[in-house]
Amino acid sequence: MPKAPQIGARPVIDAGVVLGCRPGRATTRALRLGDGVRLRSGTVIYEGSRIGDHFETGHHVVVREENLIGDEVSIWSNSVVDYGCVIGDKVKIHCNCYLAQYSVIEEGAFLAPGVTLTNDLYPGRPESLDAMTGPTIGARAQLGAGVTVLPFVTIGSGALIGAGSVVTRDIPPDVIAFGCPAVVVGATKEAGAIMDRLALARGSRRPARARAGG
Repeated sequence: MPKAPQIGARPVIDAGVVLGCRPGRATTRALRLGDGVRLRSGTVIYEGSRIGDHFETGHHVVVREENLIGDEVSIWSNSVVDYGCVIGDKVKIHCNCYLAQYSVIEEGAFLAPGVTLTNDLYPGRPESLDAMTGPTIGARAQLGAGVTVLPFVTIGSGALIGAGSVVTRDIPPDVIAFGCPAVVVGATKEAGAIMDRLALARGSRRPARARAGG
């Protein structure tokens, strides 16, 4: 029998949100949501998860069963959190991301659009199914757009992973890594000032009028 969700104070929930959806897998507890949640239309959250205060979703977000999600977490449109994940406080997950079962994302980490976390070394093999483990993303780590992280990999706290990278091995804390496969290229403290990077980028662009021949 479906278990009624437990919802904290001051929720803002759009029409078209589904809470406490029953999974095909057996669950033992109801969905629990903290105070001040903001859930936009199309969001589906299964029963059995525990979600903290000030949780916010975009449109068409799916959160499966048996997840533990901290406070002030945001998950934007069309992203999916599969079952059995652990997500720390203040994590930001952008649009079109997929978090495979048993992934761990620690406090303050950021996933840019299109990040994929995987958990199955040899899809289709029974022994691989029994050993499924998602990656661990350390606190304050930042993953650029389109990054893919393979099973069992740990990305250290404060690391920065460049857009489009495929991370096949552990990445130490506080480094910059990118590529296919991703390799460490330096420390985050050596990344330089944001304003210097902006000046370089702007200097490489021709004005739109010049490009058009005007």
